[in-house]
Amino acid sequence: MSAQSPVDEFDYVVVGGGTAGAVIAARLTENPDVSVCVLEAGPSDVGDENVLRLDRWMTLLESGYDWDYPVEPQENGNSFLRQARAKVLGGCSSHNSCIAFWAPAEDLDEWAAMGCTGWSAKDCFPLFQRLENNDAPGDHHGRSGPVVIRTVPPSDPCGRALLDACVAAGIPRTPFNSGTTVVRGANWFQINARPDGTRSSASVSCLHPILGKRPNLEVRTELRAKRLLFDGDRRCTGVEYLQPDTIHSGSVSARREVIVSCGAIDSPKLLMLSGIGPAEHLRECGVDVRVDSPGVGSRLQDHPEGVIMWEAKQPMVTSSTQWWEIGIFADTEPGLDRPDLMFHYGSVPFDMNTYRRGFPTSDNAFCLTPNVTRARSRGTVRLRTRDFRDKPRIDPRYFTHEHDMRVMTYGLRLAREIIARAPMTEWAARELAPGPALQSDEELSSYVRETHNTVYHPAGTVRMGAADDADSPLDPQLRVKGVSGLRVADASIMPLLTTFNPCITTMMIGEKCSELIKSA
Repeated sequence: MSAQSPVDEFDYVVVGGGTAGAVIAARLTENPDVSVCVLEAGPSDVGDENVLRLDRWMTLLESGYDWDYPVEPQENGNSFLRQARAKVLGGCSSHNSCIAFWAPAEDLDEWAAMGCTGWSAKDCFPLFQRLENNDAPGDHHGRSGPVVIRTVPPSDPCGRALLDACVAAGIPRTPFNSGTTVVRGANWFQINARPDGTRSSASVSCLHPILGKRPNLEVRTELRAKRLLFDGDRRCTGVEYLQPDTIHSGSVSARREVIVSCGAIDSPKLLMLSGIGPAEHLRECGVDVRVDSPGVGSRLQDHPEGVIMWEAKQPMVTSSTQWWEIGIFADTEPGLDRPDLMFHYGSVPFDMNTYRRGFPTSDNAFCLTPNVTRARSRGTVRLRTRDFRDKPRIDPRYFTHEHDMRVMTYGLRLAREIIARAPMTEWAARELAPGPALQSDEELSSYVRETHNTVYHPAGTVRMGAADDADSPLDPQLRVKGVSGLRVADASIMPLLTTFNPCITTMMIGEKCSELIKSA
């Protein structure tokens, strides 16, 4: 450590000021006797309209605010994919489309049944309520929380026609976040955004109101974590980081605990760089093994997403809250308690993965993006080398389980059925991709493998489980097994990825983590 970088000491150090980390820091510093330092690798979002304006979110992809991780070559999927990961205060809540869903009760109860005591719907629903200020009806909703959640106004005429066509196809209009899981239904999304178009991200909602007002909170941006520090008793004592000059290192120490909140890609990476992970892999990379934890970086889950796009007969909207305002849920087989298929409706062309494969495009188009809500394929996150500056090896292994492709091809056909119904017949001109010539299972599967995307929902790579579960790196209190003074809190801790968009659930994980720390 250089002489210019003195060691600072706080009660808690939060590594990552993202979707969960911002919530944790805000909640812990409600106690003026507790000091917290947040280390964030990206810049601040304060006053940055590129980040704060929700309708600009798509410009953040592959920008300077994005780690822009490539995926490893896929045996059954699209090897051109990028796994967007936010590089800015607020994390992916500062980078995404702000679609806001409570996790289904069935998801949370499944977590609890897998050994995650204290994570049932009964335990977690009050935390969603504490977080939100929601404009939807229902006594279960919070009205005074920091995160503004509102229902998208029905301003898009093509979107209104789509919902009518869904009804004609047997998919009713159904409210979201009503307290009952929607298995088959469609509606305008709820989004975490203010009426003026500012995203209600974790940073905007939880950190901006207290920055400079709480002397016990220090948020340090543009400091990239290199490794976690430990004493001889395997207690995590702090974090070593790279200074903004990209030359010198500094460190910050924690009297009580370090909380890693770097997300489902970078949390396992940081743990592995610090010697916690699959022992054989760490040795291959030249990293000294501190804890042999095979679950670190394993069981990567995601929501794979296809696309079907039409040229529009009428002019599409030229303004929107965030351009992806409607969700459609469906079940592809009887007896499901949660939908296994979801569509996002985009009022814009989405040719990011189709154009390179020769499919036509148009400036005036709309699309449906079927995604597999409960995908069964599992992948890995691994180190590329022992150098923290190298991007990790991300192998989602998309469509290596046949269930996922069955659901996806079902989705493409269901999308065609919906769009063939009135009044969408007044909007849909030619099908641009995959195009009417592709009809068979083999043709549609080949199209999906070449052109699918991700909904950017990686999870499960540092999952929690029962204390005696050797495959789960964390216990239900989010403590890293085999060491002390260290927790993880972000989407990586999910034993199973939520059925719906996980952003608000990740904020809830931050609430839960702060609650666990306070009660320790």
